[in-house]
Amino acid sequence: MKTYFRRSILASSILAIGTLVIVYAQQPKADEQMNKRGDHVMGFDHMKTTHHFLLQEQGGSIEVTANSSDDVESREQIRMHLKHIAKMFAEGNFNAPMLIHDQTPPGAPVMQKLKGEITYNFEEIDRGAAVRISTTNPTALKAIHDFLRFQIKEHKTGDSLDVGKRTDPL
Repeated sequence: MKTYFRRSILASSILAIGTLVIVYAQQPKADEQMNKRGDHVMGFDHMKTTHHFLLQEQGGSIEVTANSSDDVESREQIRMHLKHIAKMFAEGNFNAPMLIHDQTPPGAPVMQKLKGEITYNFEEIDRGAAVRISTTNPTALKAIHDFLRFQIKEHKTGDSLDVGKRTDPL
């Protein structure tokens, strides 16, 4: 009986470890696929740019910059894309993040429903652009924060998941 129990534990452990190895082995491929979809949807190379998603008391920001100050092409593509994103989001259209991530990001359905309660302001910044998102509606605010936290995790930006904290030295 003890031998059977030990073998069962050993077999379960091997199965669990094997599953973890498969999941971790597939993760880079998943990231690679997301980046390919992102490059296609956004119109610029993610390797030449940096994304930041920032949580703020009244909403948050999406900021994208060209890594090189000489990369005028990426800067202009970023500005064109984020101007388009601000307009789409204001209309309740969240197809771009759905296409990039191959799933509906948390918060997006509520942001879509409460589109009239949320403001999206496009802004040119050094080497790129930003979309400033704001609301006074607590339900919309939670959705915005959920959406931005998802983006931080998916894009592995290293941005703070806390409201009002930056991790980069701007």
